[in-house]
Amino acid sequence: MRILIISDAWTPQTNGVVRTYEDLNHTLENAGHTVRVIGPADFPFSRPMPGYSEIDLVLFPSKKLARLVDDFAPDTLHIATEGPLGWAARKLCKKRGWKYTSAYHTHFPDYTALRAAKHLPFLFTPVKALCVLWVKKFHAPSSFVLTTTQSVEDTLNDWNFPAPLHRLTRGVKTEIFHPGPKTLFADLPKPIALYVGRVAIEKNIGAFLSMPWTGSKVIVGDGPSRKALEAAYPDAHFVGKKKGHDLADHYRSADIFVFPSKTDTFGIVLIEAMACGLPIAGYKVTGPMDLVTKNILGSVDDNLALAAQCALDAPGTPEDRFQHLQENYTWDVAAAQFLDAQNRAIIQK
Repeated sequence: MRILIISDAWTPQTNGVVRTYEDLNHTLENAGHTVRVIGPADFPFSRPMPGYSEIDLVLFPSKKLARLVDDFAPDTLHIATEGPLGWAARKLCKKRGWKYTSAYHTHFPDYTALRAAKHLPFLFTPVKALCVLWVKKFHAPSSFVLTTTQSVEDTLNDWNFPAPLHRLTRGVKTEIFHPGPKTLFADLPKPIALYVGRVAIEKNIGAFLSMPWTGSKVIVGDGPSRKALEAAYPDAHFVGKKKGHDLADHYRSADIFVFPSKTDTFGIVLIEAMACGLPIAGYKVTGPMDLVTKNILGSVDDNLALAAQCALDAPGTPEDRFQHLQENYTWDVAAAQFLDAQNRAIIQK
C-alpha cells in the first residue's frame, strides 16, 4: 500500500508527533508498505509558529501540495495535524472527493487557551470554546479520527465530535529503552525525580519543581520556559535535550518519573520511562490515568507530591514494568491499528 502522511510537525523537529510517525513509518515500511511524509521542509515559504518556534507554519501550500500528492499517487492519505498543511490537505481531499483519516494528537484547545490566558486569565474559557469548535470543524469530513486512549475518546465524545474515532496506541524501541544499570547522577542527592519533555507552559513543569521532594529533580528537554524556570528553581538540574541511548541512560539513572502535564493526550515519554523500569507519578488526567493502571507502574493523584511519594514506594521491579510495556505497547500493534483505519479509507480516485 502507498501511504501518504501530511503533517505540519515533521523532521528536523523533535516532538511527540514526529517521533510517533518516525517509529510507525519504520514498522509499516518493514511490513512492505511505501510511506511518504509531506512536511514543512517540502515548501519554500514558512514562518515559526508563535509560542512554538520549532514548528514552521507553511505559507500558501495548496498548489505545491497538490503536485506532491499527485507525484506520489497514494492509495491512502492521512492528515496528522491541524495546521496550514493539514487544512490544505483537507481542502484538497474534499475537492477531489477522497476519503482520508486524520489524528487528534494534542489537546490544542487547552494549549491555546493556556497561552492566551497567561496574562489575561479571563480568556481561557472563551478561547478554549472557540478552539473546540475549530478542531471539530477540521476533523468533521474525516473517515476516522485516530486517538490515543479511552479518556481522549471520552473527551471528544463529550464535545459531540462529528467524525468516527479509531484507536491508535504507541510503542517503544525496546532495543534502546529497557532496564539497566544507573550510570548517571552519582553526585546528586537521592532519590532522583526525572521529567523529560518540552519545557513550556502547557507542560505544567512548575508544579513538579515546586512540589516537596527530599532528593534531586532533573529536567531533560528544552523550550521557551527553560530560562525562567532555571531562574525560579536554581536547585533543579536542567540538562537539555537528550536522544537515543543517552536519553535512555537518563531514564534508567532516575528513581521515579514525574509527568506534571494536564494537557497531553498520551505522553510517549511515559512508556519510555516505563520501559526503562521507572515508576510513574502524574495527575489523574488523560495520559497518566490511562497508562498507570497497576500499582507496580506508579501512582496518579490530584496531589502531585503524594503521587510522587507513592510512585517511589511502588511495589514491583523494573523488569515487571518492562514486561507490562512489552505486553501492552508495541509499534506492531500500533501499525496494525493504523492499517485497519487506512484500509477502510482507501482513496476513491
